[in-house]
Amino acid sequence: MAKTKEKTQITEALNQQVANFSVLYMKLHHYHWYVKGENFFTLHVKFQELYTEAALHLDTIAERMLSLGKEPTATLKEQLELSSLKEANGDETSQEMVQALADDFETVCSELTEAITAAEDKEDQPTADMFIEIRTSLEKHLWMFKAYLAE
Repeated sequence: MAKTKEKTQITEALNQQVANFSVLYMKLHHYHWYVKGENFFTLHVKFQELYTEAALHLDTIAERMLSLGKEPTATLKEQLELSSLKEANGDETSQEMVQALADDFETVCSELTEAITAAEDKEDQPTADMFIEIRTSLEKHLWMFKAYLAE
């Protein structure tokens, strides 16, 4: 019985991140398409890099769930309900876009830290390792966002 509960906690953490990376993927596309101003060229390319990476993380997490015999959320409605992140609102300045992404990455990193601990507690090293790799990448991007915002 305890095993089922343990897997459920890990499955919930995985599904949370499927939802988060789905929302993040679309938010990054929105920012890529609609960024304006003197930093257009820099941010346009950066946002494309980030949505490409987000798609890879999304697929990796969803496939981990499938390998555990669980089904990841796969509708936009469910993902918006489950996600800790909010959609782009459509009127952000380039600075606000970067700040929103910094906030989102901090949220996801915090959730990943909890998920890593849960996976390690349940001796699910593959999931813990996957989350560690994703968190490492997000922390690097977060550092860059903060450096950009310090201008």
